[in-house]
Amino acid sequence: MTDSALPKSEPKASPQALRGLAPFLRPHRNRILLAGLFLVLAALTTLLLPLSLRTLIDNGFVPADPDQRIMALRHHFLALFGVGAALGVFSASRYYAVSWLGERITTDLKRAVYAHVLRQSPEFFEHTQTGEVLSRLNSDTTLIETVVGSSLSIGLRNVVMGTGALVMLVITNPYVMAQVLGVLVIVVLPAMASGRRVRRLSRSSQDRLADASAIASEVLNAIPVVQSHTAENREAARFGASAETAFGTAVTRIRARATMVAFIITATTGGLLYGLYQGTQAVLAGQITAGHMSQTIVYVILLISSVAALSEVYGDVLRAAGATERLMELLSTQP
Repeated sequence: MTDSALPKSEPKASPQALRGLAPFLRPHRNRILLAGLFLVLAALTTLLLPLSLRTLIDNGFVPADPDQRIMALRHHFLALFGVGAALGVFSASRYYAVSWLGERITTDLKRAVYAHVLRQSPEFFEHTQTGEVLSRLNSDTTLIETVVGSSLSIGLRNVVMGTGALVMLVITNPYVMAQVLGVLVIVVLPAMASGRRVRRLSRSSQDRLADASAIASEVLNAIPVVQSHTAENREAARFGASAETAFGTAVTRIRARATMVAFIITATTGGLLYGLYQGTQAVLAGQITAGHMSQTIVYVILLISSVAALSEVYGDVLRAAGATERLMELLSTQP
């Protein structure tokens, strides 16, 4: 086998490669809008929970009469249940719509890639290993399905929730908001730098997996020849070496991502505890009510957890960007 005829481009340190999926997204614009609507409704419903909690704490125990107090508590708990039920309906609808899109777009992409490969010249198949094409057709499309059908939706939801929580913090407690912004800067900038490295390693890991698949496909397609030359041990060793190289690259990627996750969790936990401390001091000083503090804490949790989730999603998006680059290279190959 000669070297692959597929182009080998240097990976770019940005998710812009996902723009190559635009032709596969356009036919499903209405579905995308519907999924976006459910996503926004689910995020806004989540933002109502802290307000309901504040009302429960500040007003649920106000009536002096025990019977009135019980009725007030029932009313507030029913309101909380209504918010939770709405969140469940909107979240389920978002999940169905987004998962459908992921499956549909992945299927369309596989069909397009397969049809394009079949139209290539005989020279293409002489220079390109079948295993490499199969790896792009299966492994890379699976990565894209994960992002389109799950990670991207989670990322957009956290953008809406994080923005809404930030706006509410600005309205209710500007001082805490300024401190939280400082925590966000500390978390986001290193996470983005680490995410770029994860993407480069992800692209390299996908290439090594494709190499191993190509070797297996090449040998199995010519197994009579291999056995006639008693080359089973040699070919097994060659595949084993390729698989170990892929494993080593994957471990390096996993280590880089684990480091990023450890930093994000540690930083967000520290920011949350600091915000909690500031809130308790304000309650003791009589500056805010206990309900106000509870609302602020929940919004801080939503904001910081949204940023942490976005950092996680960013890593998945970068992996999918590498997979998209590989598939677009294959689709751009001329017969």
